[in-house]
Amino acid sequence: MDFVVTADGSSTLYNAEVGEHYHSKHGALQESQHVFVQSGLAYYAEKEGTDTVAVLEVGFGTGLNFLQSADYVRQQGWHLRYCGIEAYPLAADVVFATGYDKYVDTEVWSGFIDTYRGAWQGAVGFLDRIEWQVAHRKVLDFKCDQLFDVIYFDAFAAIHQPEMWSDETLAHVCQFLKIGGVFVTYAITGNLKRSMKALGFKIEKAPGAPGKREMLRATRVV
Repeated sequence: MDFVVTADGSSTLYNAEVGEHYHSKHGALQESQHVFVQSGLAYYAEKEGTDTVAVLEVGFGTGLNFLQSADYVRQQGWHLRYCGIEAYPLAADVVFATGYDKYVDTEVWSGFIDTYRGAWQGAVGFLDRIEWQVAHRKVLDFKCDQLFDVIYFDAFAAIHQPEMWSDETLAHVCQFLKIGGVFVTYAITGNLKRSMKALGFKIEKAPGAPGKREMLRATRVV
């Protein structure tokens, strides 16, 4: 697993087994902030007029999306409940070496490294406003009795992991999203749009992060 510097100066990892980077080479940080935080978390909170948001992330990876989300809610004074799903967790020393501490408040970074190992065992928290955990299992084995407001779908691309974008996987994940909840991902394809419509979602082609003209945002209506 090798670190790669992306176009915005932030780092990502290259997974040789999968044949893909964890984040966009056009800018890992910009992708995280645009696709997930701004187009997902912030969009939902503004739409619903709420200061408490629950996020489910498919593909926790390096933790960049969580860190950016935690830092954003800290700035806003909001509350965050966050659950990641990750079948193949990265070692803590690899995650801590990403350099992502440069892009969040020191309290967020210290809270993250202090609770990282515990988050794989169950819900932990920091800053009195952030509760998080990561489910160490394959996505189809994930179960939860709570619903979420936003889904960050950050799996590897369909060309490398087609099973992650199957109707079965999407249906399984979306059952955990409440009515009115928002699903965001960096990709947008005809197959994905058809699948999400069939699951009862209103589809929106939103502006993409650097390197992509468009991304998918979908709101659950039934």
